Amino acid sequence: MPEPVSQGRLFVLSGPSGVGKSTVLAQVRSLLPDLWYSVSATTRAMRPGEVDGENYHFVTEERFRHLISTGRLLEHAHFAGNWYGTPRDPVEERLAAGEDVLLEIEVQGARQVRQAPGLGPDAVLIFLAPPSVDELIRRLVGRGTEDRATIEARLAAARNELAAEPEFDHTVVNTNVGAAAAGLVQLVTGSRPGSRVP
Repeated sequence: MPEPVSQGRLFVLSGPSGVGKSTVLAQVRSLLPDLWYSVSATTRAMRPGEVDGENYHFVTEERFRHLISTGRLLEHAHFAGNWYGTPRDPVEERLAAGEDVLLEIEVQGARQVRQAPGLGPDAVLIFLAPPSVDELIRRLVGRGTEDRATIEARLAAARNELAAEPEFDHTVVNTNVGAAAAGLVQLVTGSRPGSRVP
């Protein structure tokens, strides 16, 4: 008789805007190619070079609202005029098959996942932190792509997100991308209880 498949683990990576989540995650994915990365759904228009199902699942607002009303999103948020969310079904399917799953989402979404029936209590929440608040401000301002009002709004949001760090199970400090990615890999492969990885 075959051995029953053990449930995979759900990892949630979050942190303030500008901390480098996507950059660190790209390196983690190259180091852990078998880790399944959840693709978010969005109502925003596809940008040049993006691939549906790879960058995002691009859906209509009607379809997105249906996913919300039927409870098929683990988390969702409205940002800059568009909806973003994590489809629940593929995450549950991968976990049931014994695969580990990684979500990269905003702090607000991480809180929703923590509350998600059947999945949230077992999820491992990882906070990606900047080396300092000053460094985060430098990164946000240094992009040079936004006007002053937008930068101020991002800074205010980032301060609120930084205050959420104690809600997470682990913290990885993004002093440099390679070290942060190695810290994440260590957590995913070892999943030690509460820690702060420098």
